[in-house]
Amino acid sequence: MKDTDIVWMQRALALAEKAMELGEVPVGALLVFEEEILGEGFNQPIQSSDPTAHAEIVALRQGGMKRQNYRLPNTTLYVTLEPCAMCAGALVHSRVERLVYATPDPRSGAAGSVLSIINHPQLNHQMKVTSGVLQEAASHLLKSFFQKKR
Repeated sequence: MKDTDIVWMQRALALAEKAMELGEVPVGALLVFEEEILGEGFNQPIQSSDPTAHAEIVALRQGGMKRQNYRLPNTTLYVTLEPCAMCAGALVHSRVERLVYATPDPRSGAAGSVLSIINHPQLNHQMKVTSGVLQEAASHLLKSFFQKKR
């Protein structure tokens, strides 16, 4: 874990809180290149009526537009929840170098919890993974959101 991982994850948690305020599952993500945010997002599939509007996809789209390229090498994606299969696939295809996530997703995580897309040996790109950065805070946010829904 790098010193800056906590700072960036705090920003991702703030984005997750914004999602929660809008009634979305509280997940936030940001894409960083050399200490600059290229893109950031929070879950918004409900409000946008877009099943692909996960925090990671929103951040990757912004990063691609900013870089004017669909490839995002030498970047790090910070996200508060382990990516699902769709988001993990997008990370692989965009050639993100490093994934940092706060808490695992035991139901649909694709960075090792349920599936291992991020570093599948048959895919043409693998990335470095760091997990557990501010895990307690991210887990608490998700648990409180779902408790209120019940």
